[in-house]
Amino acid sequence: MSTHSVLAAEFSATATYTSGQYLLVLYAFVVAAFALFAAAIYGLKTTGEVSKAYRPAAIASTLVCSVATVAYLALILEWVLKFRASPDGQSFAPSAGTVVTELRYMDWSVTVPLLTVEIIAVAALNRTAALRWRTVAMISAALMIVTGYLGVVYGENASRGITWAFWVWGIVSTVFFIVLYVVGLRAYRATAAVVGKGETLVTYRNALILLFSVFGVYPIAYMVPLWTGANDSGWATAEQLAFTAADIAAKVGFGLLIHKAAKLRTAADALAAGGTVDPVTASTLPDDVPGEVWISGQLVSVPTLGTTGAHTATPAR
Repeated sequence: MSTHSVLAAEFSATATYTSGQYLLVLYAFVVAAFALFAAAIYGLKTTGEVSKAYRPAAIASTLVCSVATVAYLALILEWVLKFRASPDGQSFAPSAGTVVTELRYMDWSVTVPLLTVEIIAVAALNRTAALRWRTVAMISAALMIVTGYLGVVYGENASRGITWAFWVWGIVSTVFFIVLYVVGLRAYRATAAVVGKGETLVTYRNALILLFSVFGVYPIAYMVPLWTGANDSGWATAEQLAFTAADIAAKVGFGLLIHKAAKLRTAADALAAGGTVDPVTASTLPDDVPGEVWISGQLVSVPTLGTTGAHTATPAR
């Protein structure tokens, strides 16, 4: 085994967990898998409720939750199949080669860039700006995860503890982390200038606050090896629970808020598209902007027939 391959307990799974710690982490994994699966099904069934302009956000959210569901299934299998109970059943020790957080980095390498797609898809940006900022955000998100992974893999030596690589790759990852905050702020300002103050902006702002607050959990967890030894099951348990809660908040909670923002923007576009839209020759409203938009069980816009038989959208009573 390489001298760079034995890391903190939460990464290489070298800690021996108490029965309570083991079951608590397993419980969290299963709950996360269920929540992500439910969110994926919800996204799949409701993608058509938003207009084509904002549909990439709904599609990205569905993909994020689907990939994360598979990742948590892999974590559950790793946890159940690779850990062995002690004769008295009071502790659980991993088999050689057991990995846990490594699987998370594989998940994040796909899902974190897709989360940035959701941010840009709902923002009020023109095509050029949206393409530019989406590209910057996706590349930065991917590099943030990859460089963080390199920091974990090569940053702690089994015999010498934390090495320079831990700090170098950690700093590089942080640079990309800051870039994402800049992108989020730019997207918010551009959206505020177009949609004005109201429920749409508040929802979008809350989504960004939630996501970037959750993102703050990951660099804190990255620093865990500085505070604990390689076999501290208490820290390993706390980090797995923190990662799991953060995944649910970032992927389910953020996704639902972005979906709501997309529907609010869809409703606003439907109202703005009122007038004379011929469903035979143009069909702009029926195809591009769903006439009926429901949010939290409330009908916020509904198609009606104008004097020429064209579809228009009016506020729901």
